[in-house]
Amino acid sequence: MEDIKLTKLAKCAGCGAKVGAGVLAQLLEDIKLHEDPNLLVGFDKSDDASVYKVSDDLAIVQTVDFFPPIADDPYTFGQIAAANAMSDVYAMGGEPKLCLNIMAIPADMDKEHVHALLKGGYDKAYEAGALITGGHSILDDEPKYGLAVTGFVHPDKIITNSGAKPGDVLIFTKPIGIGILTTAAKAGLVSKEGVEYAVKLMTTLNKSARDIMIKYDVHACTDVTGFGMMGHMLEMVQGSDVKAIVNVDNIDFILEAKEMAKMGILPEGLYRNRSFAEAFVDGGNVELALQDMLYDPQTSGGLLIAVSADDADNMLAEMKGNVPSARKIGRIEEYDGGARIELK
Repeated sequence: MEDIKLTKLAKCAGCGAKVGAGVLAQLLEDIKLHEDPNLLVGFDKSDDASVYKVSDDLAIVQTVDFFPPIADDPYTFGQIAAANAMSDVYAMGGEPKLCLNIMAIPADMDKEHVHALLKGGYDKAYEAGALITGGHSILDDEPKYGLAVTGFVHPDKIITNSGAKPGDVLIFTKPIGIGILTTAAKAGLVSKEGVEYAVKLMTTLNKSARDIMIKYDVHACTDVTGFGMMGHMLEMVQGSDVKAIVNVDNIDFILEAKEMAKMGILPEGLYRNRSFAEAFVDGGNVELALQDMLYDPQTSGGLLIAVSADDADNMLAEMKGNVPSARKIGRIEEYDGGARIELK
C-alpha cells in the first residue's frame, strides 16, 4: 500500500472529537425517557452503555462509538477504534459479543486502505471474542470508524458508574496522557517510541481488567475516554452522591506527555473537559501541567474502578502485570458539600 497519513485528513482525532459533556447534557435536556421496567440503565444515567433485561439470567449491554483517525496507519486506526468501542461494555461488567461497523470514507480513498481499516477492527473484535456481523458505511470527506456493540451481562452483576460508596478505593488501569501525546505527534513533536507506546495503550483491550474486576466487590466503574479522568470521575461521584480524594502522585502519567503539557501542547478537547468539570474540582497545590493532564481526553483509556477497601489490595495484586498500569489513585468519601473531587 502507498503511505497514507489518515490524521492529516481530519480536523480532530480520536475521542478528542467528542462533544463536550456540558453541551451533551444540554442537548439531551427535556428529552423524556419512556418507562420500561426491563430498561436497567438508560441515557439518563450518564453511564457508559445502556442495559436491557431479557430474562432473569441475561441482560444485553449496548453502546456505539466512532471517531476520526487517531493513527495514520489504517489497520492501527481500525484496531484502536474497535478497542475503544468495546471498552464501554467492559466498564459495565459485560462481555462484547456482536458488533456492527460504522464507517465514513472519502470517495477517493484506496480500497486497500479501507480493507486494512476494516481488518484492524475485525482482528481486535476477534481478540475480544466478539463478532462483527455487518454495518453501515457512507461517503465523507473525513474518514471515521467505530462499532455499535452488543454485549451480555447477568442482570444482577451489572456495574454502573453511580454505585461508588464511602470507603471505596479508586483504581485505574492505564497511564494518562494519550490525548496530549497524539496531539503532539500530529505536529511531529513526539519520539518514535512515544508514538509506539501510545498505540500500544490504545490497542490494548480492557478485557483483562474487566475479567479480574468482576471477581471482586466492585461498586462502580467507568472507562476514561473523551471527557478525561476528571470528567468521567465527576460523573461517577455525582451519580453516587459521594466525593473523591485523588492522590495525584500515585497516577501513572506518561513522561513524554507530561513534557508536552509543560510546554502547553494540549488538545482542544482538554479545554472543553476543563470547562465542564473544573468548577467541581479542588486542584489544591497540584502542578498545573498535571492538572491539565487530568482533563486530557483519552482514546481507549483505562478503567476507573471503585472497589471495596477489603478487596482493593487483592484486586490490585492480580491486575499487576495483566493490565498496562494498575494503580491505587485515591478513595471515596462522604460528600459534605463543596468540591466533588479533591486533588492532593
